[in-house]
Amino acid sequence: MNTSLTTPVTEALLHGHLDVEHTGRGLLPHRLPARARRQIPDEQLAIAESQPTGVRLAFRTRATAIDLHTVPTKRAYVGVPTPPDGVYDLLVDGQLTAQTTVSGGNLRTIDLVAGRVELTEGPPGTARFTGLPARDKTVEIWLPHTETTELLALDTDAPVTPVPDGTRRRWVHHGSSISHGSNATHPTGTWPALAAAAGGVDLVNLGFGGSALLDPFTARAIRDTPADLISLKIGINLVNADVMRLRAFVPAVHGFLDTVREGHPATPLLVVSSILCPIQEDTPGPLAADFSTGALRFRATGDPAETAAGRLTLTVIRTELARIVAARAADGDLNLHYLDGRSLYGRTDHDDHPLPDDLHPDQAGHHRIAEHFTRLAFGDSGPFAD
Repeated sequence: MNTSLTTPVTEALLHGHLDVEHTGRGLLPHRLPARARRQIPDEQLAIAESQPTGVRLAFRTRATAIDLHTVPTKRAYVGVPTPPDGVYDLLVDGQLTAQTTVSGGNLRTIDLVAGRVELTEGPPGTARFTGLPARDKTVEIWLPHTETTELLALDTDAPVTPVPDGTRRRWVHHGSSISHGSNATHPTGTWPALAAAAGGVDLVNLGFGGSALLDPFTARAIRDTPADLISLKIGINLVNADVMRLRAFVPAVHGFLDTVREGHPATPLLVVSSILCPIQEDTPGPLAADFSTGALRFRATGDPAETAAGRLTLTVIRTELARIVAARAADGDLNLHYLDGRSLYGRTDHDDHPLPDDLHPDQAGHHRIAEHFTRLAFGDSGPFAD
């Protein structure tokens, strides 16, 4: 660009995060606070919470050219083709206007079979946007939803001014990899981002791939985060990780809800069960990776007969969640609601858009889930109606 103004990336420019880490070069957004991160028991959640799904820079400017300098950390799986680089979405006054990627960066290679992770460091790169309208406008740059992204600096050909928080209702959503955005092709294409845009709300996406496990530190993070609307998508990770039995599940859900309600006693709170997932509807976990077709797919390995002994399936969890929410609502929590996830993606949706890896929806599936959620949650009779 001809005239370049360099702006350090500060927290004032960021939205959709809960914390930032100051590195030697710049800023690393986090979706869990430092106290919670110190309690994370495994690398999967540590990686997932650092991937900035829903995190974006927002500012006012007349700039027509913008360079965002970053160090992305990408991921690859042993045995399958390397996924494409993550996409940066640029919105002008709420409309998707441009997209780009950043080459280089670090590479995290994951061996699901051996349980090993190897990190190879690489150089910084630049997300470059040109030809933007030469007028005063609000610009948002949504970061790649599955790439940990260290933010270094912002170069523009006109000054930038941060956009303040609080102009719209804040929706805090917690869920699994589907909420995180697995198989979505770009960050504003995840179903929570699509639903937030349709509902006219500011999104804080606490979807963590493989890690919606009723962790107490996640409940405390939600408790301590300002929110006008809260949704909790519960089920699939508890089944495919096979982390607990029915005896532990019921009080764990109550404990999670109790903690959230400590900070948000009357906030509309929507409990959502899993979307349809045929391999886990009536078969317990654990889930196993399957590379037999040359692509990553998943299969359930549990014995359906063991549900009588308390093993969890999606069918069992949906029944219990509906019962828990009904009991708590009858006990006085009138702003607590339940939504069966199959109303977001059920048999007809699966027939139209099958899960490509038997677990996660594709981009069309994300659009379908967002359409249903917008109607059922943000619609006139929904719990999130304005």
